Amino acid sequence: MAGISHEARDLSERLTARAEQVCRHYLPQGRREGRYWMVGDVAGTPGRSLFVRLSASPAARGAAGKWIDAATGEHGDLLDLIAANRTLRRLREVLDEARSFLALPPPPPEPPVQFVGRHALPSARARRLFARGRPIAGTLAENYLASRGLAGPWDFAALRFHPNCWHWRGQDLPRDEWPALLAAITDNQGAITAVHRTWLARDGSDKAPLETPRRAMGAVLGHAVRFGVMQDTMIAGEGIETMLSLHMALPAMPMAACTSANHLALFEPPSSLTRLYVARDRDPAGVMAFDSLTARLTCEGIEVLPLDPIEDDFNGDLMRHGIDKLKAALLPQLDPRDLESFVEPG
Repeated sequence: MAGISHEARDLSERLTARAEQVCRHYLPQGRREGRYWMVGDVAGTPGRSLFVRLSASPAARGAAGKWIDAATGEHGDLLDLIAANRTLRRLREVLDEARSFLALPPPPPEPPVQFVGRHALPSARARRLFARGRPIAGTLAENYLASRGLAGPWDFAALRFHPNCWHWRGQDLPRDEWPALLAAITDNQGAITAVHRTWLARDGSDKAPLETPRRAMGAVLGHAVRFGVMQDTMIAGEGIETMLSLHMALPAMPMAACTSANHLALFEPPSSLTRLYVARDRDPAGVMAFDSLTARLTCEGIEVLPLDPIEDDFNGDLMRHGIDKLKAALLPQLDPRDLESFVEPG
């Protein structure tokens, strides 16, 4: 909405003017070093992976209030930081939290407004982009997945290929076209809320040689790329390649790819769920996501169990060790009831 966009810009500017106060409030375990606030992650763990720019650089190459987590690649402004720190899933909740920090009164209510065309909401644009995709069998997207050790059949409704997907390098820079693997991010009712794009090399042999070859457009928080029909038991993890690797080992198990550790921590499971396996990478972000889900979902009566890779991540395990060894490492980590339900005998 135009009103919300204006409000978000206004609050972002106000937060930027008080960037160090924001950091001291939401990330108190960090510390100032020069023009930056250094901390371990968006949850405020002590460390040096995440840094927030407190003032613009003299050459104006970096704006105040911007942050990036070098360990996960997550980045954004101070509103994004507050959302991740407080695990807020809705924009209105984030804006309300920012207003509370700034001691501002709530905004006056606005009537709903419908936008169309190029001014459509991001989720509508995401649905339109995904509809323009094609099945990935026989495309460069299939080549890319094969380069990651992943084999079809590729009959997932969540995956499509776009031969000429726009990529913007940054503000005031020209855009160009690259082939892309598209993944539909959906809510628990199956509605597309966002689309995740992985831009590919011209021959599909790898990701495109871009600074940011992966981006999502639309509403991501709480949602996921889904493989299989969600029931009472499922696996949730970070990347699409990670979850497709697990699908090759456990094809009957429903799975959800949340696209990043921060989004995994905010995943909103279906109401029918009773047991959630969390495919966690062997890094601090993976541990943080598992701990956050455990604390939140256990209170809702959902059993949360970890799945750990042999080495760093499950796609790496597949490529280095093969499907048989990956499956052999997974089976002892499953509840015996799930061995009967989701694992084929022999």
